[in-house]
Amino acid sequence: EVQLVESGGGSVQAGGSLTLSCTATGLPYDDSDLGWYRQVSGKDDECELVSTISSDGSTYYVDSLKGRFTISQDNAKNTLYLQMNSLKPEDTAVYYCAAPISGSFYDGFTTCRGVSAYWGQGTQVTVSS
Repeated sequence: EVQLVESGGGSVQAGGSLTLSCTATGLPYDDSDLGWYRQVSGKDDECELVSTISSDGSTYYVDSLKGRFTISQDNAKNTLYLQMNSLKPEDTAVYYCAAPISGSFYDGFTTCRGVSAYWGQGTQVTVSS
């Protein structure tokens, strides 16, 4: 059984930092991509892919996060991280850890907790101005 368990969300003021963690077990591919989606503001069922990491260590960030967020993984602990610095109110969202069903991410937007990926339970990040 695939399980993705997240932790680390919360409330911070603008300019603050948070670190999200996700422990992944039971994935069908040892070399699966891993990543983070966040719910699009005002759209309950649409999620934007904001950052990914591949098994070779290559990373992707959506433009709005570049220079502020860092994705990493600890293979020994089966844990994915998202270090979020210089947070802005527009970063407020539910963040989901995800692993694509196919092993690779292809779409920038998808249905939150839809069939294209395995999903964590989601963690709320709230940034106040």
